Amino acid sequence: MQDKASQIPMRFSPSFLDEIRDRVPISSVIGARVTWDRRKTNAQRGDYWACCPFHGEKSPSFHCEDKKGRYYCFGCGVSGDHFRFLTEHDGLAFPEAVERIADMAGVPMPARDVQQEQRERERASLSDVMEMATQFFQDRLQGADGAKARAYLRERGLVGPTQQKFRLGYAPESRNALKEHLASKGVEKGQIEACGLVVHGPDIPVSYDRFRDRIMFPIEDARGRVIAFGGRAMSADAPAKYLNSNDTELFHKGQVLYNLARARASVARGGTVIAVEGYMDVIALAQAGVENAVAPLGTALTENQLELLWRMSGEPVLCFDGDQAGMKAAFRAADLALPLVQAGRTLRFALLPNGQDPDDLVKAEGPDAFRAIVAEARPLADMLWQRETGGSTFDTPERRAELEKRLRELTFQIRDEDVRRHYQQEMRDRVIRFFGATRPQNPRFEKGGGGQNRPGAPGQMGKQRFAVSETLARSSMVRRAASAMPLRETSILVTLVHQPDLVDEFFDDIDRLSITSAELRQLKACIVDAAAHGLTGKAGTLVAHVKSCGIAEIWERALLQVKGAGLWTALPEAALDDARNAFHQALYLQQAAQSLHRELKAAETALATEPTEENYRHLVDVQSQLRDVQATEALIEGFGVQSGRAGRA
Repeated sequence: MQDKASQIPMRFSPSFLDEIRDRVPISSVIGARVTWDRRKTNAQRGDYWACCPFHGEKSPSFHCEDKKGRYYCFGCGVSGDHFRFLTEHDGLAFPEAVERIADMAGVPMPARDVQQEQRERERASLSDVMEMATQFFQDRLQGADGAKARAYLRERGLVGPTQQKFRLGYAPESRNALKEHLASKGVEKGQIEACGLVVHGPDIPVSYDRFRDRIMFPIEDARGRVIAFGGRAMSADAPAKYLNSNDTELFHKGQVLYNLARARASVARGGTVIAVEGYMDVIALAQAGVENAVAPLGTALTENQLELLWRMSGEPVLCFDGDQAGMKAAFRAADLALPLVQAGRTLRFALLPNGQDPDDLVKAEGPDAFRAIVAEARPLADMLWQRETGGSTFDTPERRAELEKRLRELTFQIRDEDVRRHYQQEMRDRVIRFFGATRPQNPRFEKGGGGQNRPGAPGQMGKQRFAVSETLARSSMVRRAASAMPLRETSILVTLVHQPDLVDEFFDDIDRLSITSAELRQLKACIVDAAAHGLTGKAGTLVAHVKSCGIAEIWERALLQVKGAGLWTALPEAALDDARNAFHQALYLQQAAQSLHRELKAAETALATEPTEENYRHLVDVQSQLRDVQATEALIEGFGVQSGRAGRA
């Protein structure tokens, strides 16, 4: 083991090992050698269980988690990462294991480079210098010359433990305080300059401290090592309110996120990562208990920073102020991400009330108010649609055609073929719903004669559609109107919660079932999770588990919707046989509808590609079948007898 470990710094830099580890899910390494247990595994969360490949067992106690990149067996205690698994299980030497993972990641192996190894040693020494500087700033914050900075931090509501956790400090007003301190510790002039701690150059006779009279925010890499600083000016006369370190051997601004290491550890415990705009937002959220926030370093988000977010979570949330500047920043991020989205890699957008940042919000209303806004985060497709339609009128054919052209151009930017196809279909569907039916109708068939020509009639509204503004779109009235859940999907899941025996009976069907509502997908995931942990024995236990998943509000709305529709078979008083009959039919209709929707899209594509009579007839036939499925009611002979209800003819 010592021989393997000794090769790491010589041949493979820590940054190279981190990169290939982060690019390859550990489940894809282990999955080729084990069979995942379907009941306990939750692939959507990157949470996998199997019988341990290191010792014989009949029940799965071997666990691996993609977010952490680790495995652990609760039976025999083995644990490790990608490389450890290949060396211990497959018997590979460490360099061979690295080569295997690099090949899976699509990253070329580094050639042996003596100069690079020397640079790695120099980087390590620079990290020591940065640590010394961090400690110097921390000490000065607590000293006499840090009184003004301490007062400012107290005014911002940051308590002592939070300041210590984020290692906040103070750079004194002197031009040479840090430089002289480091020199007294034996740090060479070249090292101080290489760390970006002083301003120097051929036109500067004597170098001087870069940060003066500023509150200091250490910026750490993914391993928690200080690689740069951000400084907040204490004087209103300072040329820049915030100042970051310049790029150095350790630090490249567009490749780092503030609070990355802490947020990654928090996300590994569950949840997603949230990107906010500044250091103070991150720190205020952490103090309020929201520890999974990061921030770019005073610039717009970059592709490298997006990649860092996606390594932590498939759907990171970007949080912006809801004012005009915030919306512009959100749209820039949407444009940046659009070409890069893939299955399981996208963005959601949380928009704050105008004039508030996360720091303001948690102080005024508490962390739950912020969490509520994050829970309502909108998908990337919504942001693109809002930008292209918000506040515009489409009262002529030319304007409607222009909108369709812009949407086509947007979707063509997506590099992933499958995602691009789904976006194209999504935007076509939105356009159809937005403009409504445009086919002319005979006014004689309208009540009262000529009804189609009345101002505001459906055809007229479709032609003169006005897009709602962003403010109206975010209002509670519109959100409530848009939040209805598909009734059939709702009844299926509510039935399962009230009749947990059906979860075990139909587990494979439930696992494969596609749910269109994002909220109901959370309810389904909670039910599957309960089955994996053996919590489907009693209805009361399952209801309690649903509420413990943090979706009590979704559950109450689903229950209310089922009661309002009179679907008594989904309620707890229904007999199991009646519930099973209704559930089985609803499940069949849901599966049939999903299959027909897929066939409908294929038929539409075929007709668009080759407009033949045969393709047209096939499209009409699929549409007819889909209408039949959608109109089918649950009419089962003897329905309700087991529940004490009269049979239906």
